[in-house]
Amino acid sequence: MLHISFEKLEKSKFRLYEKNPVVNRFGLSTVVADPSVLTPEQSHDKKWHMFCHTLMGVYRYESEDGIAWQRAGKVLGRAMRPDINYIEGVYYLYYERLQPLPERGLSLIGGKWFSEIYVVTSKDLVTWSKPKKVIGANRDYMRFGDSYSVSNPFLMRENGKNRLYFSAGLTYIKDCGFSEPTYISYAESGSLTDGFVPLGEPILKPDENSKYLNICCGCIKVYRLKDCYIGLQNGIYKDGEGNSHSAIMLLKSDDGKSFEFVKPLVEPQICPECEGRKDWMAQYVYACCLCYSEGRLYLYFNARDKAHALKGREHIGVAIAEL
Repeated sequence: MLHISFEKLEKSKFRLYEKNPVVNRFGLSTVVADPSVLTPEQSHDKKWHMFCHTLMGVYRYESEDGIAWQRAGKVLGRAMRPDINYIEGVYYLYYERLQPLPERGLSLIGGKWFSEIYVVTSKDLVTWSKPKKVIGANRDYMRFGDSYSVSNPFLMRENGKNRLYFSAGLTYIKDCGFSEPTYISYAESGSLTDGFVPLGEPILKPDENSKYLNICCGCIKVYRLKDCYIGLQNGIYKDGEGNSHSAIMLLKSDDGKSFEFVKPLVEPQICPECEGRKDWMAQYVYACCLCYSEGRLYLYFNARDKAHALKGREHIGVAIAEL
C-alpha cells in the first residue's frame, strides 16, 4: 500500500530525470525492458534492486540511490517481464516463461508463441528455487489461433489474498512487426506459489474509441492508496496517421477490478536534455513500476525510439515526483 491519497498522487508532478535513460540495453540485445524495483525499505540489504529483461532473459541490477545502476548478473533464461516482491524474508519473482530463443524468433515470421507465468523464490537474491508454474493458459481469452500468451504478472496483496494481475493474448502491431498483449485480467489465491484461479473474462479490453487503447491493452500495475486503487497501464494505440504508440495512463478504481481513465502520466516525446539520446522515448513508453522512498515517488519505465522490430531500441528511464 502507498500511504498517500489519490488527490495527492494526481497532483504530483512527475519530472523526467535529465540524464535518462538510467539503464541501457547491452550486448546483442536490442532491448532492456519491464523494470520491477525494490527500494532500500523493501530489501534485505538496504539497497535498491531492479529486475528487468533483455532478449537473453531476466537480469538483476543494484543501486545505492535508485539512479546509478550496476548490473549484478543474470537470474533467468527463457524469461521476461519480471515482478519482484519481498515478503516475510523471502523474495518472490514472478515472470513470463517463454519458448527457447530460436522458437521465439520464428514467431516474428509467423511461428507459434507460447508463454505462461512462473515463479521462483530466494532468500538472498543469489540462489533461486526451481521455476514453478502459477498461471497457465486455461482461459479462452489467453489463446489466439494455435498460440497462447499469459504475461506481465504483477502481485498485489490485500486482506489475506494474493492477486496476480496479468496480460493475456497477443495482437499483431503492423508497423512494429511484433505483437503486444491484448487483454488484462487477474487471478487470486491464498498462497503465493500455487492455487491461482484466473477470472473467466478480462477486466480490460481494447477500445476503438479510446485515444490510448485503440489497438490493445499492454499491461497494468495496480496499487492500493489510502482511499482507492490506481492502475498504471501502458495501452497500445495508433494515431491519426496509423502509427502505433504506447503511453502510461493513470486509472482509478474503487475495487481493483473496474477502472476509469484519469489522465496520461508519461507520453512519447523527444527529450532535448538527454544528450545523444534525445529520441530514446520518441514513439513508445511501456511498462512501469511505481516506488516510494524518502518523500519521493519514482516511476521507472522502459521506452522505445522507433517501431521497427530490428531498428528500434529500448532502454529504462525514471520520472520522479516530490511529495
